[in-house]
Amino acid sequence: MITSPKTSRATTVKNYQTILLEDVLVMSYQSFYEEVTAMMRDGESYHIVNYFAFQHRLVLKFICIIAIDSNQTLRVFSHELSLKQPLSSYSLPSISAEIYQFHIFEREIWENHGIYFENHPWLKPVRFAFDRANTMKVNDYPFYKIDSEELHEVGVGPIHAGVIEPGHFRFICNGEMVLHLEIQLGWQHRGVEKLYLEKTKLLQRTVLSESIAGDTAVGHACTFVMGIESNAGIKVDTELAIERTIGLELERVAMALFDLSNLNVGTAYQLASSVYGALRTPVINYFQAWCGNRFGKGLIRVGGTHYPLTAELQQRLKKLLYEVEWRSEEMSEKAFNLPSEQSRFEEIGKVTYRQMYLIGAVGQAAKAAGLKRDVRWSHPDITYQSLDFKPVTLSTGDVWARFLLRRLELLQSIGLIRQLLSIHSNISTRPKPRYDDTVNLTPNSLTISINEGWRGEICHTMVTGDEGELIRYKVKDPSLHNWLALALSLRDLEISDFPINNKSYNLSYCGFDL
Repeated sequence: MITSPKTSRATTVKNYQTILLEDVLVMSYQSFYEEVTAMMRDGESYHIVNYFAFQHRLVLKFICIIAIDSNQTLRVFSHELSLKQPLSSYSLPSISAEIYQFHIFEREIWENHGIYFENHPWLKPVRFAFDRANTMKVNDYPFYKIDSEELHEVGVGPIHAGVIEPGHFRFICNGEMVLHLEIQLGWQHRGVEKLYLEKTKLLQRTVLSESIAGDTAVGHACTFVMGIESNAGIKVDTELAIERTIGLELERVAMALFDLSNLNVGTAYQLASSVYGALRTPVINYFQAWCGNRFGKGLIRVGGTHYPLTAELQQRLKKLLYEVEWRSEEMSEKAFNLPSEQSRFEEIGKVTYRQMYLIGAVGQAAKAAGLKRDVRWSHPDITYQSLDFKPVTLSTGDVWARFLLRRLELLQSIGLIRQLLSIHSNISTRPKPRYDDTVNLTPNSLTISINEGWRGEICHTMVTGDEGELIRYKVKDPSLHNWLALALSLRDLEISDFPINNKSYNLSYCGFDL
């Protein structure tokens, strides 16, 4: 039996901190396995942020990042395998067999590098990149099957009725009841992480960050930019930091309104769908007035901004927040007290606190089931540290909770923006953004940047080589954690409940397929 070590030998860092690669302790895999599993068994304060591998000199280097939410730190674990023998010849004990949060990360490492993980619950592809070590074809994906004459399978996708990314949903049903749902994504692997290495201009990389997930342009851009600034030692002023946070919260407001509208499409409550949808329009139009793009593209740049938040824009924003708040609440008082809405949402698509903890869920999906996972609280940057912020959590973990959470977070974000505006002193000029060339990155270094996008925890991890060039850039969108929650929440529901349940998560296909 593995016992918990008295003290962890892992490297301890803070969010947005840069350290030298040589300062990351390299363990034997046995020590790595023992320390990671012992730590993760200690409770909800720990969850995996990232686990990936890359070739570095003569080894395949593994980096594992675990968040400790109780003290706002991150632990970095590392182990290595020699490249002197084929990677496909290696076989390692699977951490997922004990700590299921690791399942998707070990599957990705196996797919990309060929490392076999013994006793993994189900080792199969995550994506279908052209250059992966695993050569399984997409048509041969090993879906879970149950041999039965009474059960039947229903396939949905990969082409959907809506204009969304491709994904396949395979249901195993007993009549109308769903016994099992398996979600297969990764049909159109875009190679985003490799593009970070191929595109050497800072502007190219910034635009790439804005394009990871179109509905999270500000969230991913902020995560990238703040990581670059940490690594390059670039300081930004308080006003700029506040403006970025306002952009983040405004993106959250826009998407909360979108989700409230979309969920009411699922119940055919046209009034609420139209009101919430109409309120989203002036919010994204405000982004258009601020930076020239309705999704906030162009707003976030390293070291400065082209679009300072002027006094005129601040006054316009205050008026907008007032309108959105009272109009949305007027509609919410009706929608959330309507018996037909309650009966359609309550007890549908339930996931438990324990399920969300075991799979490592983050963001909205986790908070709706009572699991407090919010980077703004657990690993805040300097701006959020100055705010009176506590995450909203609910307990039921059903569609109703995810519906209500949108309403509460909408109001919370409006309040946070007002706090930020009250402490922002208008400055009409900003340092020129260094957007048209490369910055001087720290050689042989590791930078971890995590941020709370509107869906949940975003993580960008940057590794540099001898000349300060990027040799690995690892992106994790919160949807990587949360797609499994959608699958779990369909069990023992009628298949007709899938659309409303799916809308209540609103997960990202493109954010998953990097």
